[in-house]
Amino acid sequence: MRTSMAALMIVALAAAGCSSPPAESPAPEAPVILPGRPGETGDVVRPDQVDPNRTKETPNSADVDYMTNMIPHHQQAAVMTRLVAEKAADEQVRAIAERISVSQEAEVKLMGTWLTKYGKPLPGNEPSGHAGHGTAEHASMPGMATAEQLNQLRAATGAEFEKMFLKLMIAHHQGALTMAEAQLSGGVETKAQELAQDVITGQSAEIERMRTLSAKY
Repeated sequence: MRTSMAALMIVALAAAGCSSPPAESPAPEAPVILPGRPGETGDVVRPDQVDPNRTKETPNSADVDYMTNMIPHHQQAAVMTRLVAEKAADEQVRAIAERISVSQEAEVKLMGTWLTKYGKPLPGNEPSGHAGHGTAEHASMPGMATAEQLNQLRAATGAEFEKMFLKLMIAHHQGALTMAEAQLSGGVETKAQELAQDVITGQSAEIERMRTLSAKY
């Protein structure tokens, strides 16, 4: 009897050892969060729904054109703000000009670094004090002042200068908004889109401030 019981136990253990473990259910695939454009919420999708091109950081022509063209656009603003330091007496006008100068100088450096990172040529620097004087190369960009307008600004003094500066800089900023909005619509590279959104946010606020200052004249 003992022998039979032992034999039965051995057979039972052997059968248990040979049996396959229960099949595990496949782990559910984790959702993928795709970041939205600046100011927009992201999308949550399944891995098989991810567009490979959407996650690439390679810039397209809209990104490159924006970064390339915005440098001379900012450089012209620098020409105008330098004149404020020489000619304007109104402290509020001087303060807004200084703010514009500092923020756009930083953005020009960022754009130059971005272009270099992607192996794109930097736009040619014009002689000091003459950047973006309505040349054929740059005149088509929105908001750019013409050479004649800049010469009139140089010739103006006092309140006349301050009024003209505000008028030209508001138009210049509005042109920058147009360029930034086009980049957000057509660009794909994250840093370029972030910069375009920063331009829209910062320069929209500056436009409102300059309009308030313009009401004094």
